[in-house]
Amino acid sequence: MNWLTRLAPKIHAVFRKRDDSSSLWVKCDACTQMIFQQDLVAALNVCPNCNHHMKLPPKQRFDSLFDGAVYERLATPAVTSDPLKFRDQKRYPERLKEARQKTGRDEAMALASGNIDGLKTVVAVQDFEFMGGSMGMAVGEVLLLAAQTAVDNHAPLVVFAASGGARMQEGMLSLMQMPRTTIAVQMMREARLPYIVVLTDPTTGGVTASYAMLGDVHIAEPNALIGFTGQRVIAQTIREKLPEGFQRAEHVMAQGMIDLVAHRKELRATLSRILLMLMNRPPERRKNPAPGKGNGHDTSGALAIPALKA
Repeated sequence: MNWLTRLAPKIHAVFRKRDDSSSLWVKCDACTQMIFQQDLVAALNVCPNCNHHMKLPPKQRFDSLFDGAVYERLATPAVTSDPLKFRDQKRYPERLKEARQKTGRDEAMALASGNIDGLKTVVAVQDFEFMGGSMGMAVGEVLLLAAQTAVDNHAPLVVFAASGGARMQEGMLSLMQMPRTTIAVQMMREARLPYIVVLTDPTTGGVTASYAMLGDVHIAEPNALIGFTGQRVIAQTIREKLPEGFQRAEHVMAQGMIDLVAHRKELRATLSRILLMLMNRPPERRKNPAPGKGNGHDTSGALAIPALKA
């Protein structure tokens, strides 16, 4: 083995390190412009050149929503890891392991509880980077836990949806999460507590056919893809050319399926106004901590919140 052969692995390691997610620059998926990563993080992953809303990880969602970025993360309920012993090109446990290593998260949905302008709120965020945000048994358990936590604390529930649909590796068990998550929504309605859905890019498949379209108020981020099945399948089925912007947030709102489209930088204020109104609570007069760097734990204690009046 010559010196060049021995040196090659070290050279490859250097270039791999430079090309990882810690790179200083990020290319926009829409306009292909290079963006300084710190500027992109400060803009909540919205391209300053074309206003394209890139995917936002759960931690950044929570940090941008909760007062002072202070909140309590709730653990993902344990489920059977491979109920069908499914295997395609890889075994299902191997795919789960890869997704967990890639994202640093246990499942496709993260859950936290904290204050939004002084109002105790439960927030669930679907992570598209985790196996396409696919809905499996764990996602169903998280939604049920979210609803139960909200009911126990007399708090509203906000869900950020982002998914390609059901998780095929769990087969029928994945499809069963559609009625199970509907039960979670019904728990909120019986408790007369607000259930708000924020549709992000993309929200499709069984998620759209269940909890993502059962909210009291539906908000979408600009240009988010929202639909049940793909445009090509629809076009081939009806044998017609689809209109411009079909299945995008603005078109879906024009058809009356969602209530409003909100820019990410305005989303926290929009959610605060809606939640305070639905909870029949006036805005806090005291100055609340602005979103910022927090430790990811709720130190404010329980906050009694009245439910909606009958």
